[in-house]
Amino acid sequence: MVQISRRSFVASAAGSLLVPPALAQHDRYPARPLQLTHGFGAGGNADVVSRLFAQKMQDVLKQPVVVDIKSGAGGTIASDYVAKSKPDGYNLVMLTGAHTVSAALRKSLPFDAVRDFSFISTVTSFPFVIAVRAEHPAQNLQELLALARKKPEEVTFTSVGVGSTQHMVGELLGVTASVKLLHVPYRGGGAPVQAVIAGDVDVLADTLTVASPHIKSGRLRALAVTSAQAWPSMPGVPPVSAVLKEFEVRSWLGLAAAAGTPLEIVDLLNKAVRTAAEAPPVKTTLFNLGSESAPSSSVQMTGMVKQEIERWRSVVAKAGIQPQ
Repeated sequence: MVQISRRSFVASAAGSLLVPPALAQHDRYPARPLQLTHGFGAGGNADVVSRLFAQKMQDVLKQPVVVDIKSGAGGTIASDYVAKSKPDGYNLVMLTGAHTVSAALRKSLPFDAVRDFSFISTVTSFPFVIAVRAEHPAQNLQELLALARKKPEEVTFTSVGVGSTQHMVGELLGVTASVKLLHVPYRGGGAPVQAVIAGDVDVLADTLTVASPHIKSGRLRALAVTSAQAWPSMPGVPPVSAVLKEFEVRSWLGLAAAAGTPLEIVDLLNKAVRTAAEAPPVKTTLFNLGSESAPSSSVQMTGMVKQEIERWRSVVAKAGIQPQ
């Protein structure tokens, strides 16, 4: 009798309130801790930002958000792990701009860079800086490009690896300016910066997080930033667009879950990101990293990812880069 009565009550309540089955299953979310995975080294930009947002998001979600590192393959290992996880909102991934570069450059990935994810919100946005060693003859971007035109494939630029966003920034610079720069990749860390300071490579294309300390110390000379206008934390450095019209590259970090995650969970996580992004300590930390808060809607992030993949495919084709 008791069991029948309870079932009748539940059925009656569900019918009268018209609660969708999906919502009924997830209306207590989150009921346990969340895991936020990223695919890069401890202490790097993705790690710092992941921990910063995890701390603030858990205040909204009322559950711990635990950061987990699954590094390797340019973030692909972490992305694949979350793409294949249960779509219940408990496994999240902090994607970087490398997500769209990999989709444009790799012959195959263990996941579809768009269809296998529920995009939640972008988190931060930041430009790159074009810099040379202090003793380099180019005093500005115009002089660097003039030198590259006189000596095709002799002016070198470095990055943290083939297929990195930094690599694509250098290639796009060359394609836009109709010059051929020679790519000299390193395996990441501080090697690219040290190679430029030592004079082994001419040009650094990297984040302000990496380059700013060396620019401030006088070991590097900043020629331009890749944002459309001068960047707030580097006000004296002109944008590339002052020389090459409409040139703009901003990379990003953004939160995603496995495809099929219920929309009400995506919306709740989006709210948590927005709340974190508005916190003054978060904004200050991001400014010091050369970034800015950049929350978006799920739809906006999905559209941005699609556009960036197509953009980098065009750069790969124009630069004659062979798919990896």
